[in-house]
Amino acid sequence: MRRAISAWTVSLNRAKYRLQTSLTYVNARTHTGVVPKTLPTIDMSSPVCCAPVAAGPMNDDDALQVALRLKALADPARVKILSFLFSSPSGEENSGDLAHVLGLSESTVSHHLTQLRRAGLVESDRRGMNVYHRPHRDAIVALCAVLDPNCCK
Repeated sequence: MRRAISAWTVSLNRAKYRLQTSLTYVNARTHTGVVPKTLPTIDMSSPVCCAPVAAGPMNDDDALQVALRLKALADPARVKILSFLFSSPSGEENSGDLAHVLGLSESTVSHHLTQLRRAGLVESDRRGMNVYHRPHRDAIVALCAVLDPNCCK
């Protein structure tokens, strides 16, 4: 029993040393001894609502809102997910079916859906053990309207 406790103590001391070493490394990397702040989160759940790009110079907040939504679409897998959701006969699909059709793992599809959901481009509902996803059509239409170069002619 004493030998088991001794081995456990040695293991615990090694874990503490590794933790202290990694914390020292993080603090050395930040140069200030403080972990950097996280960026503020922006609510993108509602459709983008600002003057079209062609209407004139945009202010910083509106430009950020449009850029974050475009950034969410700047991945081929996410474009394929939206394309599949729009062309779905039922108008919605579950994560497993999306993974199968796209040839990706469910965790990868889940990550991409999370990014699209944060950008307000996809809506999701949990039903039992499945989560069903559908495109947020109003958000896509609003994003298209903002990007329309012929809006103000």
